[in-house]
Amino acid sequence: MTKYIFVTGGVVSSIGKGISTASLGRLLRSRGFRVTMQKLDPYINVDADTMNPYQHGEAFVTEDGAVTDLDLGHYERFVDVALTRSASVTTGSVYRTVIEKERRGDYLGGTVQMIPHVTDEIKRRVKEAAQGKNGEPDVDVVIAEVGGTVGDIEGLPFLEAIRQFKKDVGEENVMYVHVTLIPYVGPWSEVKTKPTQHSVIKLREIGIQPDVLICRTRLSITQEIKNKISLFCDVEPEAVIEAQDVETIYEAPLMFEDAGLADLVVRRLGLPKTHPELEEWRALVERIKHPKYVTNIAVVGKYIENGDAYISITEALRHAGIANDARVNLHWLDSETVEQLPVEETLAGMDGVLVCPGFGSRGVEGKIRTAHYARQQQMPFLGICYGMQMAVVEYGRSVLGLKEAHTEEVRPDSPHQLIHILPDQKNVEDIGATMRLGSHRCLLVAGTLAERLYGSNYVFERHRHRYELNNDYREQLSKAGMVSSGLSPDYRLVEIVELPDHPYFIATQFHPEFQSRPNRAHPLFKGLIAAALERNGHKPFSTNQPVDSGQIESSRSVMSVHEAEAAEA
Repeated sequence: MTKYIFVTGGVVSSIGKGISTASLGRLLRSRGFRVTMQKLDPYINVDADTMNPYQHGEAFVTEDGAVTDLDLGHYERFVDVALTRSASVTTGSVYRTVIEKERRGDYLGGTVQMIPHVTDEIKRRVKEAAQGKNGEPDVDVVIAEVGGTVGDIEGLPFLEAIRQFKKDVGEENVMYVHVTLIPYVGPWSEVKTKPTQHSVIKLREIGIQPDVLICRTRLSITQEIKNKISLFCDVEPEAVIEAQDVETIYEAPLMFEDAGLADLVVRRLGLPKTHPELEEWRALVERIKHPKYVTNIAVVGKYIENGDAYISITEALRHAGIANDARVNLHWLDSETVEQLPVEETLAGMDGVLVCPGFGSRGVEGKIRTAHYARQQQMPFLGICYGMQMAVVEYGRSVLGLKEAHTEEVRPDSPHQLIHILPDQKNVEDIGATMRLGSHRCLLVAGTLAERLYGSNYVFERHRHRYELNNDYREQLSKAGMVSSGLSPDYRLVEIVELPDHPYFIATQFHPEFQSRPNRAHPLFKGLIAAALERNGHKPFSTNQPVDSGQIESSRSVMSVHEAEAAEA
């Protein structure tokens, strides 16, 4: 029988519910259990495809083309599983399905209501997450995180659905984990448990009694405080799990393992007791905390004010640092700022540069200038999606002499549209979930940097784009030195471009960051960091090295207690 764990959050948002969920998944996977993850998002959007990165952060793309909440990226990186669209459930998608059923007459003329019709659809999708291709359960544990905070009106249908779930599958097969905040106040840092008590009260009003409380705190919680929480919230003292801030998010699973979280879950759900295999994870955390080298990487993008907008790129660069035994200091540069200041000043002291994805005209000239500088100064360069497109435009302008070269997206009247819309996208009217999405095969040209980095003649990578390199200019670019080293199986689409006479200049139409793992860095990111270390002469890491903004963990995943309180205020 599949077991189900539901994770909720209380008091404030941004207290690490996603990282806690992902960490629990890692611990159960390390014990040999088959685990899948799911995010239940209360927003009415059908998916994350049209959501503003400033408000919502990154849109994560699954192998089968679902555009989802960034927490699915954390799940994939921690648990090392490839999730599908069944892992993402939104209010919008649930309502759409219920309304479609009503229009077809599936409800036989009945009055469609929140209970049972909406809650039944939510429960159906939770059960669906456990099913394999043959329709039978193929996982031991489903861990489903409910987005938002207990008390939010939009989250009530999901909470009601997970309350009912225990009655449907049996209480021995369901467990509730609640992530909450333990703040402290006053000059003596007095720890307060009342917010947690009230958060649990809200859950009880709905009919859910949590089995475990994960308590986010900056200060250590005494046994006396744990006993108090246990008494007032009606959970066992050992089920009050302390979750202090950690140096790196990848340390969180080890913290929870030491606190006994996974053993408690195994006992509560009646799972077989097995020994956790965490040696590799402990080794990578040790490498993160005590690197041998250091390198500085500029990350040029449009949405840098929200650190979550490029969270998978951030983590992929850190994974590459782990693989190269290096601390990667990230220097975030607004592409509009790069347009206004001398590029040699903005990129001074950098060992390499990455140009991020994006859409629209704002900041594109900054990305083009960055690509120009990196190419001329022999600086290691990685361009992703829009970053690749702007690198191609720069090459067209500077090397081919096409001064008005541009992308059709920005300048539809340009006489030299080196980047143009995909033919099958020309008549698309709806914006949401209509791009070229999901995993597609890419053939790698023999003898190229791409083939050497991957160690293969083909790969599968995830996509999210409408525009592509214009084949009318492909031959000109190739003759001028820009090699199309990655192609679609029908040779119609250019997936990778590179410069053979450059130490490291490679750009991709796809999003390699989505497949990077802390214990298995993506080859393109690993290559970038290796080239950057080569450029700086393998500069040794010093404990006196200042930690820049790039080393601050994701605001949605490891926000400090005070920051969380300020954000909520």
